[in-house]
Amino acid sequence: MVELIPHGVYLLDGKTVAEKANVTADEARENTIAYQILRAHDVDGSKGKKLRIRFDAMVSHDITYVGIIQTARASGLEKFPLPYAMTNCHNSLCAVGGTINEDDHVFGLSAAKKYGGIYVPANQAVIHQYAREALTACGNMILGSDSHTRYGSLGNMGVGEGGGELVKQLLKNTWDINAPEVVLVWLEGKPRRGIGPHDVAISLVKAVFESGFVKNKVLEFAGPGVKQLPIDFRNGIDVMTTETTCLSSIWVTDDEVKNYFEMHGRPEAYKELKPGDVAYYDSMIRIDLSTQESMIALPYHPSNAVSIHELQANPEKILREIEEDTKKRFGEKVHPDLLSKIRDGKVYADQGIIAGCSGGTYDNLSEAATILKGKSIGNDYFTMSAYPQSTPVYLATTRNHIAEELLEAGVVIKPAFCGPCFGAGDVPSNNGLSIRHTTRNFPNREGSKPGQGQISMVALMDARSIAATAANGGVITAATDIDYKDEHKPYSFDGRIYEKRIYNGYGKADLSQELRYGPNIKDWPKMYPMQENMLVELAAVIHDPVTTTDELIPSGETSSYRSNPLKLSEFALSRRVPEYVGRSKRIQADDLARREGKVTPEMAAALKAVGASADNTSFGSCVFANKPGDGSAREQAASCQKVLGGDANICYEYATKRYRSNCINWGIVPFTIGPDTPFEYEVGDYVFVPGIRKAILEGLEEIDAQVITKGGVKPIHLHFQNLTAAERQILADGCLMNYYKNRK
Repeated sequence: MVELIPHGVYLLDGKTVAEKANVTADEARENTIAYQILRAHDVDGSKGKKLRIRFDAMVSHDITYVGIIQTARASGLEKFPLPYAMTNCHNSLCAVGGTINEDDHVFGLSAAKKYGGIYVPANQAVIHQYAREALTACGNMILGSDSHTRYGSLGNMGVGEGGGELVKQLLKNTWDINAPEVVLVWLEGKPRRGIGPHDVAISLVKAVFESGFVKNKVLEFAGPGVKQLPIDFRNGIDVMTTETTCLSSIWVTDDEVKNYFEMHGRPEAYKELKPGDVAYYDSMIRIDLSTQESMIALPYHPSNAVSIHELQANPEKILREIEEDTKKRFGEKVHPDLLSKIRDGKVYADQGIIAGCSGGTYDNLSEAATILKGKSIGNDYFTMSAYPQSTPVYLATTRNHIAEELLEAGVVIKPAFCGPCFGAGDVPSNNGLSIRHTTRNFPNREGSKPGQGQISMVALMDARSIAATAANGGVITAATDIDYKDEHKPYSFDGRIYEKRIYNGYGKADLSQELRYGPNIKDWPKMYPMQENMLVELAAVIHDPVTTTDELIPSGETSSYRSNPLKLSEFALSRRVPEYVGRSKRIQADDLARREGKVTPEMAAALKAVGASADNTSFGSCVFANKPGDGSAREQAASCQKVLGGDANICYEYATKRYRSNCINWGIVPFTIGPDTPFEYEVGDYVFVPGIRKAILEGLEEIDAQVITKGGVKPIHLHFQNLTAAERQILADGCLMNYYKNRK
């Protein structure tokens, strides 16, 4: 179904794939759609290997926009220089926390009025659906503070980054990247009845994630199969490209896209996008849509996937492996029991969810309602909820009897909300198995707390197979095994509720407006510039193959504190290394004492071992992980480390560019070590990096350092490659805010 071609290919006239052409690869790469767009947004216009990008619009949600605006204000923000939409789709459920979430929302509206922004009230739309409906345009680029910022299926390149990169755009600076490789995703065939976008997306992620085949590259979708897919189907695949670890995505455009923009009252946003006569791609993925199976991505990653028929054929072996993996991850505090889900050879789910930017589309809900029409999800343990992704989509489902049919079957319909995707709302019961058409199924992301003995698990499935499962009494069922025909009317957009509820202040900044603060909204604490030498103590050592941002800073219950850096930092690594916060606070207190001339005996001994002085050597905490930062763009995965006194991270590689960028913007040096370098050091060991400030400012990319262990001092060679001049200065200044303050 998915074939990887690891060498370069040429696409001729958009139709024929060839291994040779009469132009060079570098020349022909410029003819890809990706490079046509990237070059048009590069402020240097040099067609070189470095790009400095300015975006056409930006989007954030209520977990991220307060921190972004607070950082930008501290850095000299005057007004929003580009359309910036702030949606309220993450903290719109306030079960606990008092007024915290609504205080953030009021702050967002006041910021939109003051600086000229777009404010989307709670439950109006999830972030990416609003961007699709209101901000996308063919040939444009959108930057979002959410990792699933992907609009390539509408001809608009989307990039998800941490808040620091959005701050740079608000201050009229650039997003700086190396010119990326481009991967051709060639679609052929037509999906069978019962196959949906999540099936294709899960198969794609399974094929490329572990090998890093598309990491930090742009996926460019073309081929005869594109025209076989309606827009919702394309959007559903496209938003999941984030899980491949690619940089961005872009698709050819056609009449389907043209009709989409016309229906949304923005015909001027359409233009045809296609590769030039001869376009070069660094590698290729061929997908035959006609052979696609109904898929299930098992805990704990979208790439851990099998077909539903494979699960049905060998459930005991597959579920036992997940139980063993769970015990290995969380230890004896949890007692997973997935084998109890097998009854009479069939696997039963406890919950079905269709939600968010990937799941809550009109077409998904329409087909789910068709499958469930006249049936019942039952009155036993299985439950099901559906979340239309925007009020216009919700309105269309009510007008066209889709909501009616879902409700009659026992499905609970809820307003636009991202909660089920990150652990807020619809948390399964302990040992519950939830099947979801959402974007991720990382550990704990569904809301359970393994440290407290709770464990529940999420498997990703397409909305069609979730509905088939619900119609079959909770028995996991492939929608391809169900005979149905969707005869609902096609989607028709009605934006009148947006006109009545959304505040669109772009170009109408009013600096006389006062920002409205709640008591939970706090400024960033003081952060210090880098000193001549660096001494860090290992506060966490993690040897898992990959460490996600959900582990670095958990989602769910922490979301209400994203506007309070000190409070939020209390949750850092809480589900993976609970001792980290206490250790980091102690290290930070020791550094503050050092700055007052009071050096602890332990620090003095470490400095003496390497012949260093406390006067010109900073002291901070450090995290080692094999491959940190997979998943969310949330900058708090790095900022919480910084708030707790973090000065550096050490790893073999960073899982995503966005997490590495977050570390840099918060003044955390992103060290790496060679792939064959064993890291056998423990929590409490020290790493001394002499002359680090000079090395960074002079453009070096590696340095000799020393590890101070109980058994003596040992050498270690650290790398800090591919830093721009601005990033080096940000690290030297201590963080992005300091960088801007120093240049006022």
